[in-house]
Amino acid sequence: MFFLLILALVGSITLCFLLIDSLWSVLELISSYLMPYFLPSEVQPLSKKFGPWAVVTGATDGIGKQYALELARQGINIVIISRNPDKLRAVASEIERTHNVKTKVVVADFSKGAEVYPYIEEQLKDIPIGILVNNVGVNYDYPMPLCEASPTKLWELINVNVGGVTAMCRVVLPGMVQRGRGAVVNVSSGSELQPLPLMTVYAATKAYVRSFTYAVREEYAPKGIHIQHLAPLFVSTKINAFSQRLMEGNLLVPDAATYSRYAVSTLGRQHNTTGYWLHGIQYFFIKVVPVWVRTKVGMQMNIQFRHEYLQNAKIKAN
Repeated sequence: MFFLLILALVGSITLCFLLIDSLWSVLELISSYLMPYFLPSEVQPLSKKFGPWAVVTGATDGIGKQYALELARQGINIVIISRNPDKLRAVASEIERTHNVKTKVVVADFSKGAEVYPYIEEQLKDIPIGILVNNVGVNYDYPMPLCEASPTKLWELINVNVGGVTAMCRVVLPGMVQRGRGAVVNVSSGSELQPLPLMTVYAATKAYVRSFTYAVREEYAPKGIHIQHLAPLFVSTKINAFSQRLMEGNLLVPDAATYSRYAVSTLGRQHNTTGYWLHGIQYFFIKVVPVWVRTKVGMQMNIQFRHEYLQNAKIKAN
C-alpha cells in the first residue's frame, strides 16, 4: 500500500509539472502580446535593444517575408537571404518602399551545404547584425515513407533545416558577442514534439533545431544574447502546399502576416514560444498527450494529407 501511495504521489507531481510546463508557454505568449498595451513605457524598441540591422533567411515567401516586413515596420534595416535573386529584389523593394528602411540582398542556396557560408559571411562582415532570424526551411513535397523520398530531397532537408540554423548562428554570433547584445530566432515547428511518420526526416530536423537552440542559449545568454526557440504549428504558407485545406487557412491556421505580427511581439520577451496565441493553446493540449499517441495521430494525419495530395494530382493529370 505504501509503495502504491509513493507511485501515486510521483505520478501526480509529474503530471503537475507537465501541465505547468505546457500552460506556461500560453501564459507567456498572452502576457507578451498584451504587455505593450498596458506597459508601453517599459517596452524598448527592438532596434534599441538589439541593434539596427536584422538578417532573415528564407525571406522571399511566407513567414520569412512577413517577419522581415514586420521588423522593418519597427524601423529595423533588413538583410534578406534566399536563393531566388528576382524574388529577393522584389521583397527588398517592397520593404524599402513600405517602411523607409535600408535593405541588402544576399543570394545563397542553403541546399548546397557548407560551400555557401563563406560567401554569406563575407557579405555580412561589415554590418552590425542585431537580430538573426533562422527561418529558411524545406519540407517534403507531400507525406511519404522514407524510401520513397529521393536522396536529393533527404539531403536538402538536412542541409537547409539543420545546416542553415547551425552555420548561420556560427556566422553571426561572434559579432553579437563582441557588441554585447543581439537576438537569434530559430524557427522550428510543432512537428518537433514527436516522431512524425511520413515526414520522418523533416520532423527529425526540427527536433534538432529545438535541441540546438536550447543548448546555444545556455552558452550565449550570459553574454547578452537572447536566443528564441519559435515553434509554429500549421501556418498557411507554401511549405504546406500539399494540402489545399491548410493553404486556405482558418483561425487555427493563420496566414503568414497574422502569424508574424504575433511572433515578432514575443521577441525579447519569450525564450520558447509558438509565436501565436492559438498555437500556444494547441501546444498545451498536444504536450499533455503521451508521445506514442501523438506519433500515431501524426501518422494518421499525414496519411490523410497524402491521400488528399495524390487525389488532387490525379484529378489534375486527367
